[in-house]
Amino acid sequence: MKTEGRNAVLELLKTDKTVDKILMEKGAQGTLGRIFAEARRKNIRVQFVERAALDRASEEKHHQGVIAYTTDFVYSTLDDITAGEGFLVLCDGIEDVHNLGAILRVAECAGAAGVVIPDARGASVTDAVVRISAGAAEHVKVAKMPLNRAIDALKERGYWIYALEAGGESIYQNRLTGKVALVVGGEDSGVKRLTREKCDKVLSLPLFGKVNSLNASVALGIAAYEVVRARLEE
Repeated sequence: MKTEGRNAVLELLKTDKTVDKILMEKGAQGTLGRIFAEARRKNIRVQFVERAALDRASEEKHHQGVIAYTTDFVYSTLDDITAGEGFLVLCDGIEDVHNLGAILRVAECAGAAGVVIPDARGASVTDAVVRISAGAAEHVKVAKMPLNRAIDALKERGYWIYALEAGGESIYQNRLTGKVALVVGGEDSGVKRLTREKCDKVLSLPLFGKVNSLNASVALGIAAYEVVRARLEE
């Protein structure tokens, strides 16, 4: 859903609605500057674009240099997703909606209790993500919060946190039982250094081809079903 115009977007930011991102004309001044400041305060992603891009995106043709995108998706809390029996998935900077949709589909199919996405610098659960997930987003709980704070809270609750990243131990040398959370990194940057340092272990998948990495959702799928296999063998 789109909200267009300076006053309309300012009023939107006063509500509790989930704002996925804001498109703003480059060289923002005046009211647009206030919108940008409020968006930063609420950790909402702002993308600066040329006016022509806003003209193309606008449905009302009266955008005044700003368009906000919202979704009706209802996020869960960390308490909600840790109440279940399954493992957890943490997304560190997944920005592509296709990857996030695929990750939610993998998580739901593998029986994850929930997914945590960061409240900034990452894709939100938009209508496109719900569609790409083939409906899985309607069935798996998703919490939106600072990722490192989530890791700290999960450790206090007895979870083992595993980063899926190159340079770690082979995933096949670890038995992923008990309270498990898998951290999957962004498309280009992988799991960020500070996040990786907070994890209990870094686990890697062996690669035998000429390409040096796997798509985030594919890597998660392999790791998630290692968790499933370990639980079935208990």
